[in-house]
Amino acid sequence: MGRRPFSLSAYLAYARGRGATPTATPAARPAGPLLWLHAGGPGSARALCALATRLKIQRPELTLLVTGQPEHAPEGALRSDLPGENPAEVAGFVEHWRPQLGFWTGQDLRPALLQKLDEAGTRLVLLDARDAPWTSPAPSWVPDPAAATLQFFDRICPVDEAARRRLRRAGVEEHAIPGLGALTDSAPPLDCNDALYEEMAGVLTGRPIWLAAKLRSAQEAEEVLHAHKRAVRLAHRLLLILVPATRELAPQIAEVARDSGLRLCAWEAGEMPDENTQVVVTEDASELGLWYRLAPVAFLGGSLISGHGGEDPMEAAAHGIALLYGPNVGRHLPAYSRLAEAGAARIVRDFDSLAGALSQLVAPDRAAAMAHAGWDVITQGAELTDEMIALACRWLDEDEAA
Repeated sequence: MGRRPFSLSAYLAYARGRGATPTATPAARPAGPLLWLHAGGPGSARALCALATRLKIQRPELTLLVTGQPEHAPEGALRSDLPGENPAEVAGFVEHWRPQLGFWTGQDLRPALLQKLDEAGTRLVLLDARDAPWTSPAPSWVPDPAAATLQFFDRICPVDEAARRRLRRAGVEEHAIPGLGALTDSAPPLDCNDALYEEMAGVLTGRPIWLAAKLRSAQEAEEVLHAHKRAVRLAHRLLLILVPATRELAPQIAEVARDSGLRLCAWEAGEMPDENTQVVVTEDASELGLWYRLAPVAFLGGSLISGHGGEDPMEAAAHGIALLYGPNVGRHLPAYSRLAEAGAARIVRDFDSLAGALSQLVAPDRAAAMAHAGWDVITQGAELTDEMIALACRWLDEDEAA
């Protein structure tokens, strides 16, 4: 074993002086291999969940343990709090769970815990490494242990070239950062009735279409309809498909649509849109797979009016669609930021800016460019997920053979 860097030794000395914090008794550890997933930031748990779920299909004997901010967790996964950095707490966590593999996300590091896992032989992967400072529980007077802590990871996946350069400056060797990419939830597109799609595509051929998906309030629907009215002045054949997030919201949203003065088609009543239809009103999101395939542009609801936190944009992006969204997307901010940076999504502040964006995206080439950018993000995330699954299976095979 090589000599520890001074920064790490100083941090571990500091951690030894910290008192232990009371923790709940952990669940029993099942026999067999265990994969530990740490969701260190908002938005990362869903992608980790998708990765772990696919890995467990190939390795059904694998137990999953989730720590951090697990707003999503795989079915049947165990949950635990992270231990404090006191040596006794760290040792207790590692000796109890004995993970073969660990996937870590977030810029906040736990040097004592990661060092102990490395000593125990756990293979560690750092996902979604960003061009941002690394943090740890170290006080300001302790030398920063981040660079030394990064050496405990067998593989690090930076999201872009800027993040890779930061890792190199921290002393991470090139073989540990072989590629770039952000982990995304690469769920397959929603189901769609093929015969109905073919029929609707024939009915709507030649018409510009946009979708307002999963609207969360009558007020949001009113804003969307105002934007549609304005956009129709420049593209008189523009058709809006209005989809409430839940069936309970449908009566309120339908009433707002009737009061708009626009020519409506009530989908659930069996009506079909014709040349004069300006808005298709649905009652819920059960056929969203159909609408995502028909509309090249979608506004995602729960985002224009505060209080809902937005909808997951990756579901829509998986269908190859240009995305518009409001400013209130706190629940899925990392995903929206990733798509916006790639040119696949565009923020709008109110019905006026929504109408302006629609008027631009009526041009098929502009919508197609955004949709292609979104597909690139989804594809890159799927490739990274496949790579991580293959790597995990290889490491598990090596452990079994040892």
